[in-house]
Amino acid sequence: MTAVAAGEAPAGPARRSGADDRTAWGTVRTVLRLHRTALLVWATAVLALSGWLVWLTEFAAKEQLAEWEACERAGQDLCDMTIGWVGYSESLGWVGLLISYCFLGVAAFAGGPLIGRELENGTARLAWAQGITPARWLTAKLAVPALALTAGVTVLVLVYRWAWGAHQNLTYNGWMGDDAYLSRGPAGLAYVLCALAFGVLTALLLRRALPALAVSVATTGLLAFVVAQYRDSFWPAVTRTSTTDEVDLPENTWDLENGVLIHGRRTPDISYWTCDGTAAEARRCLDDLGITGSYTTYHPESHYWPLQLVETGVVLAVAALAVAAAFLLLRRRTAHAPTAHARTA
Repeated sequence: MTAVAAGEAPAGPARRSGADDRTAWGTVRTVLRLHRTALLVWATAVLALSGWLVWLTEFAAKEQLAEWEACERAGQDLCDMTIGWVGYSESLGWVGLLISYCFLGVAAFAGGPLIGRELENGTARLAWAQGITPARWLTAKLAVPALALTAGVTVLVLVYRWAWGAHQNLTYNGWMGDDAYLSRGPAGLAYVLCALAFGVLTALLLRRALPALAVSVATTGLLAFVVAQYRDSFWPAVTRTSTTDEVDLPENTWDLENGVLIHGRRTPDISYWTCDGTAAEARRCLDDLGITGSYTTYHPESHYWPLQLVETGVVLAVAALAVAAAFLLLRRRTAHAPTAHARTA
């Protein structure tokens, strides 16, 4: 009897592990089934935006370049393609804005249909009573959308980076613009994941779909706004000075501050335009004010990736805190909730 018991002992944990795996996969399938419409909408949006970018890059831009070259070959004195270029640039900018701020839609979905509606309707407690622990339920609710969003945003970022860099001579969208900054790097994905976490946490706090949806969008937008105010400080800026009123800067810089040097001290509130008149009068005015030159503080384009990576780390840290708070809040609120396992015990 002892030998048989010893031989059969491992079978119990193995069966429990298999049951746990089936329960986990069943939870994932439930999430996929409940939100299949949202997944289809997301996949369609990714394909549509990617297709739009491919069309702009491979067809619209090349048509405009061909028209420009034909105009020059014809020997015309004025080849004004500005309107066409603005149209291409605006289209590219709109796609960039949609990619950059899609996290607001994610926050609305997470706070409303994903979590808030199930808590408000009571379907979440029904799932917990059928053997799915609250922690496993929340893990599936976070993991499945996170994987789908990560895959989709990664595709959009890669396609937009390719499109944005293909015809820079046809666009005026700078590297620090609202459309190009988030949509070309990992910070855009970080905001999407943070919006998901914020939406889930807000829904757990309010337990009502519509208020959670509104508050999720507002808090996520506020976070993005606050972070943007400090973005220029995420990496040390460069300062150049000149003894004239113009500072020689490299191309594609993000100018942060301009001003004059008064006895070697930076003063952003006074400019060379304070002194006018003849050259002698202007020089005398500058000497009276103590202006000895000008300066500009800026970020060169090479700072794009350091700024991106620091901002990504900051936003992901906030997202991790929101996820931890969501699990802690769920644990406290369901500590005494009956489950199928508890009733069986």
